Formats: sequence, structure tokens, C-alpha cells
Amino acid sequence: MEGRHPDETPPGGKPATSGTVSHRNRWLAIVAVIVVLVLAAQGIWSRHSAHAALERDAEHASALSVAVVQPQKSSSAFDLVLSGNVQAFLDTPIYARTNGYLKQWYADIGAHVKAGQLLAEIETPEVDDQLRAARADLANAQANYALAKSTADRWTGMLKSNSVSKQDTDEKVGDMLAKKGTLDAARFNVARLEKTQSFQKVYAPFDGIVTARNVDVGALIDAGSSGGPAKELFHVASADRLRVYVNVPQAYAQQVHAQQSAYLTLLERPSKHYPGTVARSAGAVDPQQRTMLVEVDVDNRNGDLLPGAYAQVHFSLGAGGAPFTLPGNTLLFRPDGVKVATVDAQQRVKLVHVSLGTDFGTRIAIASGLQGDERVIVNPQDSIVDGAPVRIAAAKPASSAVAGSEPAAGEPPKVAE
Repeated sequence: MEGRHPDETPPGGKPATSGTVSHRNRWLAIVAVIVVLVLAAQGIWSRHSAHAALERDAEHASALSVAVVQPQKSSSAFDLVLSGNVQAFLDTPIYARTNGYLKQWYADIGAHVKAGQLLAEIETPEVDDQLRAARADLANAQANYALAKSTADRWTGMLKSNSVSKQDTDEKVGDMLAKKGTLDAARFNVARLEKTQSFQKVYAPFDGIVTARNVDVGALIDAGSSGGPAKELFHVASADRLRVYVNVPQAYAQQVHAQQSAYLTLLERPSKHYPGTVARSAGAVDPQQRTMLVEVDVDNRNGDLLPGAYAQVHFSLGAGGAPFTLPGNTLLFRPDGVKVATVDAQQRVKLVHVSLGTDFGTRIAIASGLQGDERVIVNPQDSIVDGAPVRIAAAKPASSAVAGSEPAAGEPPKVAE
């Protein structure tokens, strides 16, 4: 094959020149630079985006997570709910009044008894012996008195005829009076022992239910005369009518009065109401507890309520101008006054001064400072400040801000002790 000169034109094509090659290399270099710049820009942008995302995440993480409630305004009356102790209208322990041994009992726990019904009999051999001895002493005293009286009468008659001296007559009359005193003492002793012997039989003091029986046949009965503690034999309660004692806080003592209506609810049957009436109050506040004792009487002829049970007593109080109310755990007590922490449209904290009204236990009436549309933070930190970023973790309605303490809209607020 013959050789070709580098400058010769190849068959069927254009001659290749050094300028064409240089132009191609230049474009390749430009494309490479552009690719490098694009890659660099992409790397810078990705790093910037990651940094911005990290800053957003850090800012979100630094924002305090809070739960909020809205102020509640009710036009209905407040329902003051306090715990009460249910007691039988009549309730008494029954003790023995004489010593001995239990001969027989006739009523067990749960038995319905009538007033004067025999509950038990006690054997009292010592009392019986004492009574027999006392009756013998009485017979002796009666005989001595009869003799002394007849002697005094004879000497008094003889004194009229001056048959005996005045001194001797006075002695006979004085002896008669002494025997009369001994006779009276013997009679009183017999009567005392007869009454003691009558305590051999234990009777029910009123109509009711036997709630306890603490003795059995043959048990030693000690009435406490030997110096030891007396033992309760039975416990009888009359549960047709009940007394419910409630300690009303000082803030509501003036709003609870006699003949005021109330009703009871039980934890096991919260939907059922048991009507009652305020019978009386102590009329004074306990200086230790700052509460006033109130008695509510409840008709229990159907036997639904049991003495000794725990119940919740509901008192209807005035609405007090239907103020806004908030849970007690939304308040901040600062040196410059009471505040609440709210969340503004920019998700930042705004502290608002408020004036407090009536304290309803778990809820507080807000007399002024709120418009009603604020989002108030529940359980705010003591260190919370104006402008702090927050994020609302769960926007709860007023009825669920504090379990069981906030009513639904339009319902009367309830105040638990």
C-alpha cells in the first residue's frame, strides 16, 4: 500500500485541518467546565437545603410542646360537688349494764328489729345472790323498824301521863327514826339490784337493723364495772332516713343554707340522683380545716343507700354573672399578679393579666382579662416568658382539659372537692 501525505485529502471527504481539531477540543473543555459547575452548584444547594432543614428541625424541637384550652362561659348555675359521709339517722352501740354470761341471743346481723324487741339474755348469778341478800336485809330492817316504831309509840303515850321521862322517850323516837333510815336504805338497795337484774335482758332501743353482733352464747359479759373496757354486744342502725355530713369550704359557706335542695350520687351509680334537703349547718367555720359542717337529710325508705357509704353531694349555686372559667392548672402566680399563658397567631406565648373570681375547686372563675377566644396553655412552666415559640401538641376542648372537671358547652359547670 502506498503511503499518504498528511496534508492530502482523503478520498471522498473534506481535508482535516488543525483549526477544526482545536475548535472541538475547546467545546469539550467548555462542556466539562459546565458539568463541573453544575455538579458543584448541586452540591452546594444540597448542603444548603440540608442545613436549612436541620435548622427547621432544631427550631421545631426547641419549641415547647403545649396543650391548650379555651375559656368556658356558662349561663347555667354552678354545681358544687363535695364528698359526703352517709350515716344512719339513728345509730347506736348496745352494751351490757350487768356482768355475767350470755345465755342466749335472738337477733343476728341484718335482722330487722322493732323497738323493745328482745335481743339477748344474760345470766347474772352474782347479781341474783346480791338481790336475795338485799331482800333479806330489807326484811330485817322492816322488822327492826316495826319494833322501834311500836316502842316509840308506847313511850310517847306514857309520856303524856308522865309515866316515863322525856329523855327516854326521845331516845326511843330517835331509835325509830334511825331504823326508818336503815329500812329506806335497804329498800333503795333492793330497787337498785332489781334494776341491775332487769339488765339481764337486752332490748332494741328503736326500730332498725342489727349491723353487728359481737358476742355468742357463753361469752363473759363485762359491763366495765371491774375497770376494764366495756364490750359492745350489738350495733343497731335506723336507715329509713339518712344523715349525710358534708364539709363545705369557706368560699361557699354563705351560699349553702337550711331547706336548700341537694342531691346525692354514688360512684357505682353516677346517673341516679337521690334527692335530699339541707337540714342544718354548724353555723361556723372550722378554724383548722376552714370548712363548715353541713347536714343533708335523705329519705331512704326504699333502702337504696347504705349507712357508712361514700357519696357525692351536689349543691346548686348561682352562676355569679356567668364568668369565664379555666382549670386551676392554667394559672401563673407572678409577683406582679396572676397571669395566664396564651398562644397567639404566630405560635408564640403571650402572657395575659387576669382577675380571679370564685374558686370552684378544680376550676377558677375569671372575672376580667379574657375575651373568650384565647388559647390558654395548660400546666405552663413557671419559667415561660412572652414571645417563646411553642407548638400545640393537642388542641383539647374545654370539656377534656381536666378529666371530669370541665363541662361541655352550655352545661352547668361542676365543681368537685
